[in-house]
Amino acid sequence: MAEAGMDIAAIKADLAARIAALDVRAPYARACELAPDIDAIRVIAHRSGLNPAVTVAHFLDSALSRGEHGMLIHGWLSLLGDAVACERQDVAACDTFAAACSVRLAG
Repeated sequence: MAEAGMDIAAIKADLAARIAALDVRAPYARACELAPDIDAIRVIAHRSGLNPAVTVAHFLDSALSRGEHGMLIHGWLSLLGDAVACERQDVAACDTFAAACSVRLAG
């Protein structure tokens, strides 16, 4: 399920690095500048079977679409990092992350 030629640890490390780079840019970037990178993370996570990360990436995209930006994105990226690091990939794990995202969106 992981991308060809990469083990899951390498994929998670790559995604963590991408998230860290976004976190540095987020306070100064517009949503439209962050969205393509979030989408790339979502695609890699999907291809790799990192289901909670896919869930959070979808919610983060929704937050960007709603106009969240700047420092507000830091919390979203932290949650996305937690989802990437999550060892569980089952529906219950996705539901837990979706609930956390729903609380952030409602906040």
